[in-house]
Amino acid sequence: MTQPEPQSAQFAISDRSRQFRRAFFPSASAEDWCDWRWQLRHRLRKAGDLAGIFELSPDEHQALTRPGCVFPVSITPYYASLLDRSDPLSALRRTMLPVPEELVASHGEMSDPLAEDRHSPVPGIVHRYPDRVLFLVTDSCPVYCRYCTRSRLVGGKAEFDINLEQWRRGIDYIAATGSVRDVLVSGGDPLIYSDERLDWLLQRLHAIPHLDMIRIGTKIPLVMPQRLTPALCEMLRRYHPLYVSLHVTHPDELTPESAQACERLADAGIPIGSQTVLLKGVNDDPDIVRRLMHELLKIRVRPYYLLQCDPITGSAHFRTRVDRGVEIIAQLRGHTSGYAVPHFIVDTPDGGGKFSLVPDHIDGRDGDDLLITNYEGRTGFRYPDPVG
Repeated sequence: MTQPEPQSAQFAISDRSRQFRRAFFPSASAEDWCDWRWQLRHRLRKAGDLAGIFELSPDEHQALTRPGCVFPVSITPYYASLLDRSDPLSALRRTMLPVPEELVASHGEMSDPLAEDRHSPVPGIVHRYPDRVLFLVTDSCPVYCRYCTRSRLVGGKAEFDINLEQWRRGIDYIAATGSVRDVLVSGGDPLIYSDERLDWLLQRLHAIPHLDMIRIGTKIPLVMPQRLTPALCEMLRRYHPLYVSLHVTHPDELTPESAQACERLADAGIPIGSQTVLLKGVNDDPDIVRRLMHELLKIRVRPYYLLQCDPITGSAHFRTRVDRGVEIIAQLRGHTSGYAVPHFIVDTPDGGGKFSLVPDHIDGRDGDDLLITNYEGRTGFRYPDPVG
């Protein structure tokens, strides 16, 4: 009788991951698979790599092989195990494999729609709002989402190299700007760096007296959960108040592995909020969004933002109408717990900043009463709201 394969001592391994590894990475052991550095080294990046696993559609093959692909392709073996191997229209696969539509520039699209470059006083710092800054510490990610707002920046040739001088200039800017109380460390994905490099960075930010909080923006718990080692979480614990903003797209990303990664962060006392980009044909459905938010709450991730897809060049095939996001929020409000309802956010082009859109339930006034339609669409409800 064949002996069962041992589990890694530190990490959950789902049956799906195990079967995928045996089929497509037969020389890799369970320990290899659970090593985040192994995951980085074995990312799928070329047409030949991907064709060995996926039945590429003509459009996918064309986009992967033609010169001038808009931005890089990169998929960790773990995340590849979550993608449908035969259906090019399946949700997660559409977010990872390129198609020719990426080369089509539509009305209103631009490479830097949020004008981040214009609000950058020093390299790596975006200072748009008075009391907080975005600190871009890397241009690299384990995976490259096809709708990425920073596709103009990510995937440089010197992947994962640290620009220590740029980091120092960013830290010096924050330290010299007393109005800044909140820093979002992002990129790229900051968690691609070693514990030692992250520790160096967080230690220096944490020492700035006027900083109230540090946030880390990441997708790594979902695309490379093996990075969330006990040692990393123990190191992060030292820098409270520390928050994590998790980029999550679809319920299919929530696996035993990603649940373990998020729970390790939560056990280290790190609050996690989710950010989900609304994408046509991927998650623009109230039932999918509701299921995603429910599953996030189960693993102690607080639904925070549902984001309208930014109008980056070549993104028209992903973008829904803004009305669709409002409709989805309307289908959540009153139909599930308030914790499961994110803010629907539009980040205005040209650096205007974020604003929240909500369904309008106020129908007008009758004297000193507001006239209200409830979550079920029933009209005629009154709320006392004297004019005088």
